[in-house]
Amino acid sequence: MLDDLKYIHQKDTADALGIVAHQAEQLRESCMLLGNATFKDIHTIVHVGMGGSAVPAEFAKTWLDPAKPFEIVRDYALPLYVDEHTLLIADSHSGNTEEVVSGLEEGLRRGAQAAIITTGGRLRQIAEDRQLPLIVLSAHMQPRYAAVSNLKAIATVLVSAGLVDAETVYPVAEATATHVEQAIQSWLPTVPTKDNPAKQLAQELLGKSVVIYSGPRLHPAAYKWKISVNENAKQIAWLNQLPEFNHNEFIGWSEQPVAKPYAVIDLRSNLDDERIQKRFEISSRLLSGMRPEPHVVQAKGRTLLEQLMWASAFADFTTIYLALLNGINPTPIDLVEKFKRAMV
Repeated sequence: MLDDLKYIHQKDTADALGIVAHQAEQLRESCMLLGNATFKDIHTIVHVGMGGSAVPAEFAKTWLDPAKPFEIVRDYALPLYVDEHTLLIADSHSGNTEEVVSGLEEGLRRGAQAAIITTGGRLRQIAEDRQLPLIVLSAHMQPRYAAVSNLKAIATVLVSAGLVDAETVYPVAEATATHVEQAIQSWLPTVPTKDNPAKQLAQELLGKSVVIYSGPRLHPAAYKWKISVNENAKQIAWLNQLPEFNHNEFIGWSEQPVAKPYAVIDLRSNLDDERIQKRFEISSRLLSGMRPEPHVVQAKGRTLLEQLMWASAFADFTTIYLALLNGINPTPIDLVEKFKRAMV
């Protein structure tokens, strides 16, 4: 089925595979920061975003590791410490995500220094009316497929605010783009299943609830895997990370039933602390026969950004192929749109 290009074109009507095949180019995009982009005396960073618009903040926080405290908010309310010394990044692909609009309005009342990332909607209107720093994303793809563009936008805001050195962003992004482009060649639909790791893993995940585990370094990519399984394949997925896993969830796998309807993915990095890597090995050994044997996905790359973007792209291809195995179009998220209309 996955080697039938006619079938793929019939199901993937929005060309999700074509979009993710070119996602490395998003790392090379120039982000224009519009409005009054003057930031001063920043003590804290708060990013407000939901779902596919929160993933890029996870990537940015882990990769760039700014010297100032960086909190990601997925809620209507902001932390109590937000004030005039806070860089508040309001991030919503549509520009109308109600939690993000609420957070921005609250932050402005407290005097926070705001920057907005969006394609339009209410957020863009606020930014233009108040001449706030604004980066406009392309509106031609779903938020989860624009995650790399959004990451580049967040990095641009942090560079503009003097919180990250440009030399640690742009050359690394360029090198990462080349690394991801090369990796993607092995996952394209024209590569047959026998030679295509993404197609092979999709077949293993079919009909199962997916559980993704990672260490702290790849946690943002694990979060991207969860979203991609949910929204592309329309299958349920959960995630957790080590070492926390070994203090509770580890025990949950140890009892009946032995035959559990799950697929386990261990998303691993050689950049994780050696104690984390040892935890993966010991956990797999002690849980052998008590849970499905994990599918080990070893992130490839020399730098953290290369590994994060490699793992994210692999998630996209695997879960789009999983959607095709499920006989569905990977792009639409009709139930989410229905839910938003019901909330009005």
